[in-house]
Amino acid sequence: MSQRFTDFERFADEVSRLRGRMRALYADTRAASGLPEMELTVLTAVVNAAAPPTVAQIGRSLGHPRQVVQRAANRLAELGLVAFGNNPDHKRASLIVATDAGHALKAADHDRASAVTRAVVGRVGSEAFADAAARIHAIRTDIEAYLRERDG
Repeated sequence: MSQRFTDFERFADEVSRLRGRMRALYADTRAASGLPEMELTVLTAVVNAAAPPTVAQIGRSLGHPRQVVQRAANRLAELGLVAFGNNPDHKRASLIVATDAGHALKAADHDRASAVTRAVVGRVGSEAFADAAARIHAIRTDIEAYLRERDG
């Protein structure tokens, strides 16, 4: 007797599998950066942010505990890749700013990843990624709204 999974269960399974494939896809470029995955993830969040983020903002955005993000940010600061700055909106929650060295490391990482990205986009097609990103964004937004309502 075969078990029938709901569309939501199939979606959750596919997202989980895709996350694993994405990690494998960029494992070599990530290793070449010399940073563990979480530190590179936090550096990417800082470099790509429209405005300097706080640890808590990065944690919420990525779905990681604040303490995990704080450890990664502290290590990045020790390496001279980010700096903590004053936050005019909060006395204790410092803003995180990428240093020139942090920007350079992230740019080199991006350059290494570009060849992999071009190969995969060439195989799958840019339109498929655009459509998938829009749909996943909409689903994520609805899930975030549900969580705010449930926990608020």
